[in-house]
Amino acid sequence: MDERKADLMESPGHSDAYAPADIARKVESLGVAKARTDTVTLLVLAVLAGAFVSLGALLFTVVVTDSTLGFGVTRLLGGGAFCLGLVLVVVAGAELFTGNNLIAMAWASGLVGTRGVMRNWLLVYAGNVAGCLGTVLLALWGDLASLGVGAVGETAVRIAAGKADLSLGAAFARGVLCNALVCLAVWLAMGGRSVTDRILAILFPITAFVAIGLEHSIANWFFLPYGLALDEHGLVSASGVARNLLAVTAGNLAGGTLLVAGVYWLAYLRASHANR
Repeated sequence: MDERKADLMESPGHSDAYAPADIARKVESLGVAKARTDTVTLLVLAVLAGAFVSLGALLFTVVVTDSTLGFGVTRLLGGGAFCLGLVLVVVAGAELFTGNNLIAMAWASGLVGTRGVMRNWLLVYAGNVAGCLGTVLLALWGDLASLGVGAVGETAVRIAAGKADLSLGAAFARGVLCNALVCLAVWLAMGGRSVTDRILAILFPITAFVAIGLEHSIANWFFLPYGLALDEHGLVSASGVARNLLAVTAGNLAGGTLLVAGVYWLAYLRASHANR
């Protein structure tokens, strides 16, 4: 039975989104499947996710370059452009570390072990980084920084410098808030029944995190190396790059596992597993 037929049978109002409790069960089940996915498949799909997010980051960089619309409107448009990355991940199919923090729900239910969760996160993170760095190399090779008579390259350096200058605490806190919104975007997309549903579900949370200036560890594996490679005046600190990536990764992990997976597990799945 294909997925569409299954959807039709689950509810007479099959055009409606899944209810939150149903989404929780879907996320739990998907977490089990992700934890059991073979290594080659995980790595291939993780590399794709890194490339997809990098393309969104690159589009963001182009869109905000030389904008005269004002800070808020420019960030809002840039956030909408950045959505390209997660739309490709969710609709085309890929494995993204930040979204995969939701596997914690299956772990909390005792359906997967700690080793299986850590295996997924480590393999997917490594693949995401490879996809990002590969996209950085292609962007450099294609001389995309020269767009806008070099303005795109200048914007890329400013973005990287701003991220590298964040304190450890600020980077961590922005990482927590960022992945709460990213995981909520994935959560909402899981509630959709069509491609259109899923794209709309992604649009608002992702646009919000980018517009607000929050920090996404995988996107930063594009922004920071790309800006560092283009920096000719020492504006981007290598130590700041390392600090950002470590703090934001930790913040993303906390935000996704505790603020989304943990909260929704307590709300919708705790009772069912307590009664077993």
